[in-house]
Amino acid sequence: MTPSRDISRLIEIMAALRHPDTGCPWDIKQDFASIKPYTIEEAYEVADAIERNDPEDLCEELGDLLLQVVFHARMAEEQGLFSFEDVVEAITRKMIRRHPHVFERTEADTPDKVKAQWAEIKAEEKRERRERRTARGLPEAEAPGQLTSVPRALPALMEALKLQQAASQVGFDWGAAGPVLDKIEEEIGELRAEIASGQEDRATDELGDVIFAVANLARHLKTDPEDALRSTNTKFRKRFAHVEAELGVQGKTPAEATLDEMEVLWQAAKTHR
Repeated sequence: MTPSRDISRLIEIMAALRHPDTGCPWDIKQDFASIKPYTIEEAYEVADAIERNDPEDLCEELGDLLLQVVFHARMAEEQGLFSFEDVVEAITRKMIRRHPHVFERTEADTPDKVKAQWAEIKAEEKRERRERRTARGLPEAEAPGQLTSVPRALPALMEALKLQQAASQVGFDWGAAGPVLDKIEEEIGELRAEIASGQEDRATDELGDVIFAVANLARHLKTDPEDALRSTNTKFRKRFAHVEAELGVQGKTPAEATLDEMEVLWQAAKTHR
């Protein structure tokens, strides 16, 4: 089997990998749950390639992410649930429906009008989905409300940001960053108290409150907290690499150095850009 630009070849490859008699033992044993972490990881690999401005890696990572879609679709087809073609049809139908200003030439001719139109169409889609679930005898995922539109499956930091954005649409929000900073300090005080009490579960709960409040501050500063944290992660990697390199010059590893020695090198690393 040879490489190809045709998506059908990728679908054929996945079918071959999943063949119960001649396929790959690892691929055959996988299911939706076992593949889910890889799907999430590949999405983050795409984001990383974008942040590094590496188009070659981006091309490769997008292929890895596409493979995840084909993998899930193949497993679904084996169970008689849906096929890759059904996935394509569903998303093309959705895009056409959500862009009537392009395909039907409605009056949504500004970004704000398009955004409002998009929200109305999504609300209608959710209503129809609820009706289909009811017809099939399935329970509601959750009671309808202002926060229903925020998926529970999002990474926690992203979910926090979207919950706050949804609540702010009905006026449940701080008016500026200052009160949010006050709230963070209040939450840190509560966290200190719980740590001092030795109640680990309650300290964990308070820690979540601190992180939630920090995410809210990021929103008021018009900063994506995920991007801010990722930037800090990158900074930490570089600075720690500097510490390792300097210790290497001294013939040491971090495990052989004292915390004081590493702190001196860490402070020096902070002066490097």
